[in-house]
Amino acid sequence: MSSFHLVGGEMHAEAVPLAAIAAAVGTPAYVYSAEALRRSAQRFRAALSGVPRKQLMFAVKANPSPAVLRVLADQNYGADIVSGGELDCALSAGISANHIVYSGVGKTAPELIAALDAGIGRFNLELEREGQLLSVLASQRGRRAPALLRVNPDVDASTHAKITTGRLDSKFGIPIDDALAMYDRLAALPGLDLHGLAVHIGSQITDLAPLETAYRKIGDLIRALRQKGHRVYHVDLGGGLGVSYRPGQPGADAEAYGDMVAEVTRDWDATLLFEPGRFIAAEAGILLTRVLWVKPGARHLFVVVDAAMNDLARPAMYDAWHEFAAVRPMGETFVANIVGPICETGDTFAREREIDRVQEGDLALFKTAGAYGASMASTYNCRAIAPEVLVDDNRYATVSERVPAHQVRKQRLASWMDDDAPSIRAA
Repeated sequence: MSSFHLVGGEMHAEAVPLAAIAAAVGTPAYVYSAEALRRSAQRFRAALSGVPRKQLMFAVKANPSPAVLRVLADQNYGADIVSGGELDCALSAGISANHIVYSGVGKTAPELIAALDAGIGRFNLELEREGQLLSVLASQRGRRAPALLRVNPDVDASTHAKITTGRLDSKFGIPIDDALAMYDRLAALPGLDLHGLAVHIGSQITDLAPLETAYRKIGDLIRALRQKGHRVYHVDLGGGLGVSYRPGQPGADAEAYGDMVAEVTRDWDATLLFEPGRFIAAEAGILLTRVLWVKPGARHLFVVVDAAMNDLARPAMYDAWHEFAAVRPMGETFVANIVGPICETGDTFAREREIDRVQEGDLALFKTAGAYGASMASTYNCRAIAPEVLVDDNRYATVSERVPAHQVRKQRLASWMDDDAPSIRAA
């Protein structure tokens, strides 16, 4: 059962009317369900019951809200981070440093230092030079940095090209054919405790066959490394399980995934790490919006809402589908284009889609927006960053405020500019 449902003809988040949230914080706004987060986290854990040794790390890039992270920390989830900012979010949410893994292809020296000083659980190395730098930084501090080597298995995840990360021409990881020799060199470095492998081939994966192919390649590499005397006792299998965004589109079968992992890894004798993000958070969030206008069009009406591509970038960036629904549905539908107010044709959420009939001033929502929604928001067109609200049963709290663009970007005049300069006048 969805945590966003009709009660008495009105959409609620758990036991809270969405109209009450709109009245309190305005629109657009993100609304998250703690119940839905817990349910997905528990389902993913249960699906992996056949894996005897595992650690679950939520992919912070999907939703870095400290309130969301705290709900998941209470479910014994750690954090998979890809920046120093995400390290701060995870720590501020109460996630233990030793339950944090640092992924990402472009870690800077200051970020590595901050993560070392925090005492994070491990680093996923993306290239040899990164391992060499981490070795130096750790040695300078009299430490040994725990690390895994991320391998690119050259497997197509059969997902959107922009979120496929395991093909040979991807920027992520090192080619699997280079891994054996590189592991030799990195394992010999002082200050580096190299003890395993990492792999992640993409996001929004619903076909498990590419994942199985990638994991079997990793299994072969583990055996080859051990034959050379190397220690391999942690293996990070990434995340990437997809969800259903539209009717008739199936999400990933988590239980089948768990069975596959248990079978493929049964002789690995290693602790497995998993980094779900979208699977945990996507269905736990919606973007609440208000209809500004219903504008006539040449072929179809335009429903102009106050949410825009700066709030939810996925449709403009990936042609992603998000279901649209009225908060108080009339029981009627019409065909319309759903667009935002930004001065771009790309600010379009749906084209020629049959949707709930709405009119000027109505509240509506975009579903399945809890992952890669607020985390990808911008201030384009000098629009404010939308607030985020967490609901837990019959209570709710604003967990991030609406922030005007000028406060986010901290813009100012140059020091030599005269604040009293005359305004531009018409000729």
